[in-house]
Amino acid sequence: MSKHEPNPVDFCNVSSLLSDDERKLQQKMSVFVNEKVIPIAGSSFDSGVFPIELVGPLAELGVLGCKGLNSVSYGLICQELERGDTGIRTFVSVQSSLVMQPIVDFGSEAQQKKWLPLLATGKLIGCFALTEEQGGSDLANMQTKAVKDGDDWIITGKKVWITNGSIADVAIVWAMTDDGCRAFLVEKGTEGFSTSDIERKYSLRASVTSNLIFNDVRVKGENILPNIQGLAGPLRCLTNARYGIAWGAVGAAIACFEEVLAYTKSRKLFGKPLAATQSIQIRLAEMSRKISTAQLLVLHLGRMKDAGNLHHSQISMAKWNNVRVALDIARDARDMLGANGVSSEYCTIRHMLNLETVITYEGTETVHQLVVGRELTGFNAFS
Repeated sequence: MSKHEPNPVDFCNVSSLLSDDERKLQQKMSVFVNEKVIPIAGSSFDSGVFPIELVGPLAELGVLGCKGLNSVSYGLICQELERGDTGIRTFVSVQSSLVMQPIVDFGSEAQQKKWLPLLATGKLIGCFALTEEQGGSDLANMQTKAVKDGDDWIITGKKVWITNGSIADVAIVWAMTDDGCRAFLVEKGTEGFSTSDIERKYSLRASVTSNLIFNDVRVKGENILPNIQGLAGPLRCLTNARYGIAWGAVGAAIACFEEVLAYTKSRKLFGKPLAATQSIQIRLAEMSRKISTAQLLVLHLGRMKDAGNLHHSQISMAKWNNVRVALDIARDARDMLGANGVSSEYCTIRHMLNLETVITYEGTETVHQLVVGRELTGFNAFS
């Protein structure tokens, strides 16, 4: 490749806009994904088992909590991990953005000292218990309750579709109190707290997804996160997580694009490679255009986030755009692979199925469209 010849997976040379440290981090993560994640991603998906053996190595890389890294570096970590598998990126997103970050932002000094070192080293796993059956995106309809009892709290309710639920050592549980929504640290093994895994998933199979039941669970007053009250707390957490999702989706898109590009160059039909036909080149060019714009979008928002002037609706646009881009690319790549497109020997079908979850969780596409619409018009169309 000549000095100015475009890289197929970085057509607009977005990597030239990264700092040396950011570029080195991406290269380190790329090697890790190539050597540790991709070789087991297909079998983990097929068997429906989360590769828990990767938790230790991920912790050694310093990606659990991402202490000392800027927002672009965190995004690059998410991009590379999801190039391997969405389930692995989801685990890291939950552990860092939805468990450790709320403890940093809302927790007491004692809570931070107790939990953060153990979570950062992967010695403990956490989960974020927010979603409920009747609520979904309607957080104000939360039915899980926490009632004060002396110095303790009694939690009753159910949470569903919780990543890491049954393997988590601690859950950040959001519940309604007389003073509004509050967050509690509930430890595994607490009396009345039980979990059950959601089986028969055809998406995110290499990820643990669970229901959490709270039957008069008593937690000590010291386990409430003291520095947040109201729905702004979980929404702030989700905003951070959605930022990582927007980056991660780019990685899934790149994985599908790389695979179908190589395939169409080698697959011959009617005496010439598929890639030599106009129809295939147009579709590949369209994929490249979408990936390039998605890369530039999240990089720009990452710089804005580090500068402290990023609005949550801009993250909604990025989550909506980039996941839609990735899903469209995965679906088209699966079609271009022909019969091979439905085989798990190729990564595209796995990414396509995983992205069907990503476009739904942490705010559906419609929710993010309405978030942007509200900012554009000044009218709230949610109710």
